[in-house]
Amino acid sequence: MADQDISISADTTPATGKRALRKRLFLIFGIAIALVALLVLAWQWLFAWRTVSTDNAYVGADVAQVTPRVAGTATAVLVEDTAQVKAGDVLVRLDPSDAQMALDRAEAEFARAEREYRQTAATGQSLLASATARNSDIAAAQAQLQVASANLERTRIDYERRRKLSANGAVSGDELTAATNAYQAAQANMALARAQVRQAQSNSRAAARQAAANLALTAGTTEASSPDVMAARAARDQAKLDLERTVIRAPISGVIARRQVQVGQRISAGTPLMTIVPTDRLYVDANFKEGQLKRVRAGQPATLTSDLYGGNVVYHGHVAGLGGGTGAAFALIPAQNATGNWIKVVQRLPVRIALDPKELAAHPLRVGLSMDARVDVSGQ
Repeated sequence: MADQDISISADTTPATGKRALRKRLFLIFGIAIALVALLVLAWQWLFAWRTVSTDNAYVGADVAQVTPRVAGTATAVLVEDTAQVKAGDVLVRLDPSDAQMALDRAEAEFARAEREYRQTAATGQSLLASATARNSDIAAAQAQLQVASANLERTRIDYERRRKLSANGAVSGDELTAATNAYQAAQANMALARAQVRQAQSNSRAAARQAAANLALTAGTTEASSPDVMAARAARDQAKLDLERTVIRAPISGVIARRQVQVGQRISAGTPLMTIVPTDRLYVDANFKEGQLKRVRAGQPATLTSDLYGGNVVYHGHVAGLGGGTGAAFALIPAQNATGNWIKVVQRLPVRIALDPKELAAHPLRVGLSMDARVDVSGQ
């Protein structure tokens, strides 16, 4: 009987030990899970609430579209796609022949306008001198009128005396006739002298009006400020500018993309030739869920990593602003949810994040690359 009890105890001891070990392991595992949960909660409480993050973020840029301002034929294309250019570098040259001829014509018109102004000014002075000379003609005509008046008075007296004497026969008929003729001639000369005075006065007034009309063309102006000269100068400057625009230069520094021009191609003004991406002025559009935006404000700091460099390269920036609407709101065909099968879809709003130019220079990015963005909202 004693041997049997000893045997039963020996059989049950290992099983009891395994159950105790299993309980200890489950207890340790439970404690570990509880500690992890507490650590997660503590991290969420202390750190995670301070930031919002998304991996739905992409690099963007305000690119420059290169378009010609004048029409012409491309004679040289000096860049290729992916080429790095600086502001002011020559990109394309157009045939300058037409622009050069237009400039030559404008130069000739400008010179002619200057010459015509000088001629008009000289003519005005000449007409003014002529009007002054007409005043002398009036004085001469008035002197002739005085002579004719005196002659008329003399012949009248002589005629009256001879007419009275002829009644007594003291003067012959021939003498009376001569006196009569002389008196009539003096009357005619008097009328002629009056007419000459009126003619001289009319000529003086006409010359004065003509001089005034001509001087009005240049009154208050100089050769440089004359309207005709200014218009010709503006046309000359425009032609010169059009000639300069046959050389197309880079408006900003960046990388050439989407080059669409070839040598010999006839180009109209405004035709897109290529695009320049300013790699030193890139930004990130991070599309956050609407539930994440409660505390996002402009000016908040942000950190970003790119798929290109991985987590070893961290970019720093700040929130520049929030978009005016979701992507669905500005889609060409907006979603129509007024149906019985409507399902709510969480919307995303783009948040513009400006990047540090120095970090971009050290680790260049390209438009369209994927980014992970994290915004620190603890300050709000």
